[in-house]
Amino acid sequence: MNRTDRLYALVEELRGVAPRPRSARWLAERFAVSTRTIERDLTALQEAGVPIWAENGRTGGYTLDASATLPPASFTADEALALLIGLGRLRRGPFESAATTAMRKILAVMPDEEARRATVAASRVHLLEPDEERPPVVPGLAASLRSDRVIRLAYRDRAGDASTRDVEPLGSIVKGDTWYLIGWCRLRDGVRAFRGDRIVSLELTDERPPRRVLRREDLDIPFGTLRPVVDELR
Repeated sequence: MNRTDRLYALVEELRGVAPRPRSARWLAERFAVSTRTIERDLTALQEAGVPIWAENGRTGGYTLDASATLPPASFTADEALALLIGLGRLRRGPFESAATTAMRKILAVMPDEEARRATVAASRVHLLEPDEERPPVVPGLAASLRSDRVIRLAYRDRAGDASTRDVEPLGSIVKGDTWYLIGWCRLRDGVRAFRGDRIVSLELTDERPPRRVLRREDLDIPFGTLRPVVDELR
């Protein structure tokens, strides 16, 4: 984790547990750096105007001003369980790290007893997954979906042949545990689906792609029904 990402993560960690404090030693272990590095980071955040305060004493530490934090989330038992299960299903793909931190944040902003009950209920749900180990999906796939940039892929096809392609991301499809990046492939001059575990590397370029409309018939999917992750909620 680079320093910029760590500074952001520090704020989110303190926001998630506020008004409870976190000690510099605890934060150092959490982010796998020295206590001195954490103290320098916290000082930099304070100088930047982030309302972080130091509390002295055996149980003291650093805390974020309560006025800058979100109030405890109010979920029903089933809502909390649904969130944890949904995030748990994402822990085998490009959102693995984000899903883990999101689970931690959800539990951190819930009242302690509600968080405990949600955790107990979620521990009773298990996901049946294939025994074989699959190559990991590069985290950059998630970034490509929100970046609005042309990406450069190093890709291996089903036969194991390698190629490098410039691709304009259009979306993603998930089937079971398999993630596909859908994009306009400039090498093939058409819409292609790139299986996530065959993407060797992914690099964001500075080029913004032209606007394209992805049509259902462009995907050439022989079976199944596409369902958007987010339907109209309002």
